[in-house]
Parts: sequence; structure tokens; C-alpha cells
Amino acid sequence: MNPGSNDETADLGFSYRTRKNGDVEILHHRRLAATLRGRDAAEFLAEASDPGSPDMQQLMARLTGNYKRGNERLASRHPRNRR
Repeated sequence: MNPGSNDETADLGFSYRTRKNGDVEILHHRRLAATLRGRDAAEFLAEASDPGSPDMQQLMARLTGNYKRGNERLASRHPRNRR
């Protein structure tokens, strides 16, 4: 981690755009990552605020499945996750 960076203020590179038909396209670094339709799109737009805010960046990351950040290996060794 960089000494001057803060994970909560980090821009993850997500943005969104609304189409005429009501669909919402979530973009990651200006490339299409996911499309929300119907109720999912409406719920997303109801929650939508500033796309650059950390909360919105995390929401869009979760919706696209891009939320893994390298701790998966450690989590698999946790006693709760062993089988």
C-alpha cells in the first residue's frame, strides 16, 4: 500500500450511465462491466449518488463481481472456512 493512499477514498475506476430504455450500464475504466435491467436498475438508481464516492464505488464493484482484493488465500486458511 502506498503511504499516502487511503482505501476509503480510493477511486476504483467505476462509473455508470443510464440508457433510454432504463437499463444501467456499469463501466470499469470506461469499459462495460455489467448491465442492470428492470428492478435491479431501478434499485441501483434509487441508491445512486455521486459515482466517485467510496460507497458508490464499492456498490458498483459488488454488482460487477469485482470486489476481490487479494485476501482470498488468507480467508481460505481461516478455521471457520476449513472443511
